[in-house]
Amino acid sequence: MESFPRKHYLRGLTIIPQTRPGGFMYRINELYDLEHTVAKDYLSQFTYPWEALSGIKDFILKLGENLDKEEYTEVSEHVWIHRTATVFPSAFIGAPCIIGPRTEVRHCAFVRSAALVGADCVVGNSCELKNVILFDHVQTPHYNYVGDSILGYYSHMGAGSVTSNVKSDKRLVTIREEDHRIDTGLKKFGAMLGDYVEVGCNSVLNPGTVIGRHSRVYPTSCVRGLVHENSIWKNDGTVISIHE
Repeated sequence: MESFPRKHYLRGLTIIPQTRPGGFMYRINELYDLEHTVAKDYLSQFTYPWEALSGIKDFILKLGENLDKEEYTEVSEHVWIHRTATVFPSAFIGAPCIIGPRTEVRHCAFVRSAALVGADCVVGNSCELKNVILFDHVQTPHYNYVGDSILGYYSHMGAGSVTSNVKSDKRLVTIREEDHRIDTGLKKFGAMLGDYVEVGCNSVLNPGTVIGRHSRVYPTSCVRGLVHENSIWKNDGTVISIHE
């Protein structure tokens, strides 16, 4: 019989046991509703979301060539912007990149390369994107760095929150969760945010962070590893159920 860790208690709060029945790591369809991204078919071929990171650039190039020319304008080589999107004059958009319908790319945003930005998103002032997929309705509105990451439907990065995508010792990223580990084989891996995740201001998501759906991260937190769905990560590292 499979055993599961007991709940832990701190100051009257229930700490979520960090092991999932049937396996400890979220698969793509457990983190994301793929109906809310034009990358649905691309992502569907993978088991775990970080497996998609190395092919984002090539996928954007292929997708861009097949976009409806009545809806998207190729404003420069391999940069496609939907006719209803708003790109402020001081923003920089590098290739390849696709900006979806009704999305705003605000002043001084730096879309470095390999960014697929969905519909109704916000890429805010002084934000940087690199090798990312942003599902529809994602907000990175103020001073965010998002690199080598996938942000799910309606996920939100608070002002100044960033994904750290390279370990300080430059080793390959390993996802750890108590006694479990997955060797990703990647040197650059930021964060996987499930649908409806809220990240508080000035938080750092360390390399290999995976956050389940509907979870929240307190401001100024330093997050690493797996955070289960419907959880709250407090800035002292305590994790509690969102329903407590």
